[in-house]
Amino acid sequence: MVLLFLRDIRSALIVVITIPVALLAAIVGLWLTGETINIMTLGGLALAIGILVDESTVAIENIHSHLARGEAKAEAVLNATRETITPRLLAMLSILAVFVPSFLMVGVSRALFVPLSLAVGFAMLASYFLSNTLVPVLSVWWLKPQKHEEETARKRFGKLLEKVMKLRWIVLAAYIVIAALTLVFIGRNLGTDIFPNVDTGSFSLRLRAPSGTRVERTEVIALNVLKTIREEAKGQVEITIGYVGTQPASYPVNTIHQWTSGPHEAILLVKLNSGSGIRINEFKERLREKLTKAAPNTSFSFEAGDIVTQVMNFGAPTPIEVALSGPNLTANRAFAEKVLAEMKKIPTLRDLQFAQPLDYPTVNINIDRERAGQMGVTVDQVGRSLVAATSSSRFTQPNYWRDPASGVAYQVQVEIPQQRIASIEDIQTLPATSNTMGKNAPMIGDVASINYGSMQGEFDRYNQARMLTITGNIHNADLGSVTTEVNAAIKRAGEAPRGVSIAVRGQVPAMQNTLNSLGLGLLIAIVAIFLLLAGYFQSLRVALIAIAAVPAVLAGVSLALWLTNTTLNVQSFMGGIMAIGVSTANAILLVTFAEQARQQNQTAMQAAIEAASTRLRPILMTTLAMIAGMIPMALALGEGGEQTAPLGRAVIGGLLASTLAVLLVLPLLFAVVQRKAKAGAASLHPDDNANLKDTEEL
Repeated sequence: MVLLFLRDIRSALIVVITIPVALLAAIVGLWLTGETINIMTLGGLALAIGILVDESTVAIENIHSHLARGEAKAEAVLNATRETITPRLLAMLSILAVFVPSFLMVGVSRALFVPLSLAVGFAMLASYFLSNTLVPVLSVWWLKPQKHEEETARKRFGKLLEKVMKLRWIVLAAYIVIAALTLVFIGRNLGTDIFPNVDTGSFSLRLRAPSGTRVERTEVIALNVLKTIREEAKGQVEITIGYVGTQPASYPVNTIHQWTSGPHEAILLVKLNSGSGIRINEFKERLREKLTKAAPNTSFSFEAGDIVTQVMNFGAPTPIEVALSGPNLTANRAFAEKVLAEMKKIPTLRDLQFAQPLDYPTVNINIDRERAGQMGVTVDQVGRSLVAATSSSRFTQPNYWRDPASGVAYQVQVEIPQQRIASIEDIQTLPATSNTMGKNAPMIGDVASINYGSMQGEFDRYNQARMLTITGNIHNADLGSVTTEVNAAIKRAGEAPRGVSIAVRGQVPAMQNTLNSLGLGLLIAIVAIFLLLAGYFQSLRVALIAIAAVPAVLAGVSLALWLTNTTLNVQSFMGGIMAIGVSTANAILLVTFAEQARQQNQTAMQAAIEAASTRLRPILMTTLAMIAGMIPMALALGEGGEQTAPLGRAVIGGLLASTLAVLLVLPLLFAVVQRKAKAGAASLHPDDNANLKDTEEL
């Protein structure tokens, strides 16, 4: 591709040599900063390829222009490099500026995208350095001093611009209208996510039998569920693993990684065969219907099967979690029931349920302290007797026996066999204390009344306040639109009781914070670029022309995401940022060449046409190089390709639109805005009186 556009094997070889050298320098820079080579740094290097080509191409093209004027080779190389060194520096700084938003991210998003930004930054710095050092040296060695005929493509493009110039007001108006309509009707209606959904071929299923179900019965239900999953997958299940009930106190793994609230719960992990052709979201939807019939009175909730989604849930089991906390648990529950009822009206939500069991069966034992005192029994004694009957003495009296032969310690526990405690009557006949012997020893039933009841089976707290949480999954919708519907459902539920606070958690806060930070950072970057260009050109008008292609980039990104049914997420946002950087770099060089031509007493129209014709080949080369690199990413080729596909799609859409804007719209805008500007550098130096007059007129 490089040879196709440069049409000179020596020039193409110089450009190609700079690419691996710049990439190697970027890798060294990442190593020095402690970053590793991962999918994000590789993505950053892939994004930088087009710019690496552009830096060297601009330098080579300008060298050829000077050689065509008959200058000596060394002199032509020196003059050409001096001529473009500042515009290329501005272009590089503009690209680096648009990556500043990644440093405004927090948490996991920052950890992911700062490496990408560093990779692009180091590659850009290396490319700029090489284009000012290695490229000129190799050009002196390898290029032949020869005059070049004016290219046919450049002539044709110049004639095309001359025709378009006659319709400049219509074209500019159409550009503004099309960009505005695209952003309003397409861009504003794009779905939003924090990260794209990835079909990893695996999922986690949490099942909840009726509260209080014994672990043996829950195990049978779990086995039936696994059987149903295998039948529905038609033999495409590679492996399954499950855990039924709660983890015992002696479990060697921290239970925060796998939390269950009782023997009625089970967690099943399922991995499908690679290349099974089963789409996980559709498979889950079919399973919801099948499992409801296979295991009635059992609730199911699908949870993330990949580590990225689990991390981005920030402790929540599902992407959507509504937490209600307050001092009065009864008031919390009453209002939570209303919120749950309203959320069930949202068609895109699935697996809605309370995360905590609210009606766990209990046996209530009320000790008559007066009667117990008359019989010489204390509450502590009754409690210790009940612990041995209902669980184990290890929770109240840990006891270890060391084998004198081996030195190994064994835990000694006292526990009544479970089959002997099957009813209230069995509890009533338990001895109230182990210190009283004889036939007249008081029983539990002598000092306490026993009856059945229920209570909340799990207490969760946030800032010491008891909390109820409603969890739910999303089906065929984006996180942003569902969040809006959830907030509307909470409002429909009415005013919350006094002291009750409501928070939508899961992926929602992270998405809002990240996208807001990116949007604010991008706005700051555009303002910084504008001020940088205004300082260089000493003209606000020329600086505005240079950033006039930004709306086209945003419109192109929006259209590409809409056509590919892709949401606006961190990946697509970063792709849009890169497209803005490349577009601004192309615009800076075009405007710089146009302004230089205008300063040489050409009309603004002639200068714009000449600059666009001169920049035609480098701009097309940069665009096609980046698009070619992004096509495999945009097509989501390979396992897990959906994770980075939005980035490639955003870059392609933004670059296609920006290329048309830079080559066709910016020359027209330059011709219109600068048509009455006087020739001469707009210097603010106090000794440059003539140019100062020109500046005052701006």
